[in-house]
Amino acid sequence: MALWSLGPAANFTEFEHLLDRAAATGVKAVQPWCVDEKRWNVVCALDPDRCATPGQRSNVRKACEKRGLAISAFCAQVAGPKTMGGFGEDEGLELRLEKTRRALRLAVDIGAPIVTTHIGPIPEDRDTSAYGRFLKSVIAVLKDAERSHGIFALETGQESATALRQFIEDVGSPNLKVNYDPANMLDLGTVEGVEILAPYIVHTHAKDRNPKTGKPTVGQGDVPWKEYLAALTKIGYDGWFAIEDESKDPDVAASIVTGRAFLEKM
Repeated sequence: MALWSLGPAANFTEFEHLLDRAAATGVKAVQPWCVDEKRWNVVCALDPDRCATPGQRSNVRKACEKRGLAISAFCAQVAGPKTMGGFGEDEGLELRLEKTRRALRLAVDIGAPIVTTHIGPIPEDRDTSAYGRFLKSVIAVLKDAERSHGIFALETGQESATALRQFIEDVGSPNLKVNYDPANMLDLGTVEGVEILAPYIVHTHAKDRNPKTGKPTVGQGDVPWKEYLAALTKIGYDGWFAIEDESKDPDVAASIVTGRAFLEKM
């Protein structure tokens, strides 16, 4: 489960409360948020500048283990002045890159080395200066990730699967992978994208979207789950499906339980 589906955790007590709620839904793993972000007024207990000591990081792992929960990955979503991720924007860029590097080190220290994020919409045209800024930014993060053995997984949906694959191959790092979100890919080809990005998918978000009801309960939206899951099976994917529910409804836990049951049945 994408743990932020249940709400924020500004301190360790709130983080443990979210873990209790997650465990009560029957999920087997969680993906915690792990950065502060001023643009969205997010204060996070697991920000690497706050959860900084070996003891604090060990406590995160122990809190999950105590509840029978694995950590599938972490999310280090930052924001630029104009775009989610902002890796192609100059203003404040180095601060975003450094926060991402620190998040990757935190993830490795805790024993769940995958960090997912949107970096911003990658231009389709590789000859633009904007494309070059994205390359330079991600390479700067990956140099550190390669040393620490962290895995940086770009989330799908801000550009086509073809453009994302080309970008990953232009970066050329074995530590750059993909977090596949089927709902984000509905307008770009949910099933087709799996085949295109097959060599790089290491984590997935189980998310749905119903444009009529606005509900994101997994199995009740437009994601073609049968075909999508078959495509993942065909490429040999055997990783986590982290349920991400963006409803923010009081009954979000019930929505997650429904989605988990649907996925288990499928």
